[in-house]
Amino acid sequence: MNPVEVAQGDSPVILGLPHTGTWLPDDIRARLNPRGQVLADTDWHIHRLYDGLLPGATTVRATFHRYVIDANRGPDDASLYPGQNTTGLVPLTDFDGEPIWETEPAAEDIAERKARFHAPYHAALAAEIERVRARHGVAILYDCHSIRSVIPFLFDGVLPDFNIGTNGGRSCAPAIEAATQEVAAATGRTHVLNGRFKGGWTTRHYGQPGQGVHAIQMELAQATHLETEAPPFAYDEAKAETLRATLKAILERLAALAPELRA
Repeated sequence: MNPVEVAQGDSPVILGLPHTGTWLPDDIRARLNPRGQVLADTDWHIHRLYDGLLPGATTVRATFHRYVIDANRGPDDASLYPGQNTTGLVPLTDFDGEPIWETEPAAEDIAERKARFHAPYHAALAAEIERVRARHGVAILYDCHSIRSVIPFLFDGVLPDFNIGTNGGRSCAPAIEAATQEVAAATGRTHVLNGRFKGGWTTRHYGQPGQGVHAIQMELAQATHLETEAPPFAYDEAKAETLRATLKAILERLAALAPELRA
């Protein structure tokens, strides 16, 4: 299977989908323990949730699971949140801090996964950013994520519905941050800007407003669109319909900002 799927569009907006894939090569799946094979930390149904919301948006989607290698971590495996619990480039535990491997990946395994999965995903993403920027004079990368709303190992309490990350305002123009926050706030749902999730490596690495590339991460609490945040992690059509309307409004606002950002 190709490690990355790209659908090119003519919009200034690019949707990054690094964590929706559930494919694992047989040899890697066989090394996971039963807990790991549940794949609980998938960003369940996020590609379905965003499908068709912004006609013309480019999508770049990793098909491989984050347990193979995490496409939203840097190749140097530097912690995104020093001093806090998190998972690394090739996770050794799940989000609850429990081991997921029968046989943990060795250094040579990690190097091979970087070359086979991580590098192709980012090569494709970088190429699409450059193509879109060349066409529009600006590229807006919107990184799509979701996570369970209660994970004591990672954060206290219940996560807000909308978790907007801009690396403390450094990864995008203030207008992008403000528009996203404004639409989220208008729903009456809980939301936070640069809270527990400030944007992963993708947002931090590619977000260079001075170079015409703006990046923002949206981490959705999975309670917003799943029947339950437990197996089988089923998609809830009614919840999703309401949420899709909000996400559509956000993406439309961001696309409409492109001429202003280019000026």
